[in-house]
Amino acid sequence: MLRTVGDAEPTLTIAELVSYRRRHPLPAVEEPRVVRTAETELPTRHGRLRALGYLDLHTGADHLVLVRGEPHGEVTVRVHSECLTGESLGSLRCDCGPQLDAALERIGRDGGVLVYLRGHEGRAIGLRKKLAAYELQDAGLDTVDANLGIGQPGDARDYGAAAAILRDLDATRVRLLTNNPDKIRDLEAGGVSVVLRLPLTVGAAPANLGYLATKQHRMGHLFEGREVS
Repeated sequence: MLRTVGDAEPTLTIAELVSYRRRHPLPAVEEPRVVRTAETELPTRHGRLRALGYLDLHTGADHLVLVRGEPHGEVTVRVHSECLTGESLGSLRCDCGPQLDAALERIGRDGGVLVYLRGHEGRAIGLRKKLAAYELQDAGLDTVDANLGIGQPGDARDYGAAAAILRDLDATRVRLLTNNPDKIRDLEAGGVSVVLRLPLTVGAAPANLGYLATKQHRMGHLFEGREVS
């Protein structure tokens, strides 16, 4: 209630201010998930790409984004999880290296965005724990049970940072290169519309058929017209 004290300016009591704010709360301010820290050019065997660095304010991870062309309209996008063993060392226990190469080849040729998420090694359990899980896989467990066997989640990744990066790039309508429905759900929840899923089925080898079968049958990954066993 507005009061006038003598000839002074109208005043409000603290209690009245508190009561008003309870009835009219301030709109929530969303904390940023990522911040862009650098931008440069990166010549690669897939062409000259624009490289952007992002800091993940939730996890402290450094993420890398590679862009060819202007990411407007419906953009071809690959959201890729870090995998040192598969990408840098050529491990055949997974299909991560071939997937990264195929995605970069397509983006370098046709344009698009690759979001490379650091901190996702071993489905976000880290390199040392990933190797420990490999030991259990050597003894016969599949990928999921091996992670669980060392007290870790079957898959601890989230793609909220990827959604925030794509929003920062104004790439909010995407054609997503993925076999993983979880990526689609997380991006959609983060404000990015996945208008088309583009399959990325590459890298099958005798050493990883069991791994691919686990992704298909236990993680729900989609392999069109193909039963992995």
